[in-house]
Amino acid sequence: MSSNSSRNIILVGPMGSGKTSVGRRLACILNRDFFDSDFEIVARTGVSINHIFDVEGEKGFRKREMQILADLCEIKHIVIATGGGIVINPQNRKILKQGNFVIYLSSTVEQLLKYTMNSKSRPLLEQSYDREKTFNNLLLKRGPLYQTVADVVIDTTSKKLYAIISEIIKVIPI
Repeated sequence: MSSNSSRNIILVGPMGSGKTSVGRRLACILNRDFFDSDFEIVARTGVSINHIFDVEGEKGFRKREMQILADLCEIKHIVIATGGGIVINPQNRKILKQGNFVIYLSSTVEQLLKYTMNSKSRPLLEQSYDREKTFNNLLLKRGPLYQTVADVVIDTTSKKLYAIISEIIKVIPI
């Protein structure tokens, strides 16, 4: 299956919702290149996201994130998995909506906790003593922002990768 659309497909949602796994597989099926914004930040800086947070703080990281998003959106016909906080910045929300097809991968707090349980590379969770409370707060703040940029919402809770991909294939403009 090949897509004739030049619109980028961008996945947004909280950490642990499956953006990277879904994005990789979707790009393969659609014969598109795949980019993960967090990976691109690490590749460009040569240091981990945790290190950027330690040295520059969240503000410094968000500035880098905005530049990566803008740069990636200059490329056409790709699939992009974004970091969970991409929607915080109003400029990022504007970039996301400019000619891209945005999919919000939503999930329950329980599912997000399960998928991030052993993660050592998520600064906002590493700084938290109560991950469940952190996720609840993040979803409370970011959920409406994900909704505002999304062309479609896909609930990933308790679904296998192939089922999520199948749902996405049905709704993307190809």
